[in-house]
Amino acid sequence: MKLVSPSLLSADFGNLQRDIEMLNDSECDWLHVDVMDGVFVPNISFGQPVVKFIKRHATKPLDVHLMIVDPDRYVADFKAAGADILTVHYEACRHLDRTLHAIHDAGMKGGVVLNPHTAVCLLEDIIQECDLVLLMSVNPGFGGQKFIENTYNKVRQLKELCNRKNPQCLIEVDGGVNTSNAPLLYEAGADVLVAGNAVFKSENPQNTIREIKMR
Repeated sequence: MKLVSPSLLSADFGNLQRDIEMLNDSECDWLHVDVMDGVFVPNISFGQPVVKFIKRHATKPLDVHLMIVDPDRYVADFKAAGADILTVHYEACRHLDRTLHAIHDAGMKGGVVLNPHTAVCLLEDIIQECDLVLLMSVNPGFGGQKFIENTYNKVRQLKELCNRKNPQCLIEVDGGVNTSNAPLLYEAGADVLVAGNAVFKSENPQNTIREIKMR
């Protein structure tokens, strides 16, 4: 499976509706929405009102990535805002099993995010509950960072774990993804690639999405 989820963190916020409509007409599969609180990560992005706006104009599923402390408090809020997929950080959840059940009970697909320093093996006892796992290939909080090469190894490790315990679980990668490393990530076992700057800084974002997907 080769899916692309462009990150709206790299979109032109002054022309957000235009960029959403461009993605609607592209070959991308999801729209990736990064929610940052300035506490779990050192940056602040946007919250539920902006997600509602995105949902109003998007024709594709919203892939909402919560980079916030205590995400349990906001599961229902982001469902109401329009999230179709909700991912939470392993590092931010005290009771991860309970959080994933809350996401599923709200009617969303649920996933876990791992920071670059967090080992894949820590998912051994929770992977069965995951619809997807998102591997950060940069340190979370800012766009435009350099891709961390060890991500390829983590994708392979995660693929092996999924094959053993949950073959339906999708593997997503976020951070520094571009047309050069996309084929290597797909080859390692990734299913979904999040691309921000590679798409929105491109002269032709729709062609770049197609190139990432078809590599």
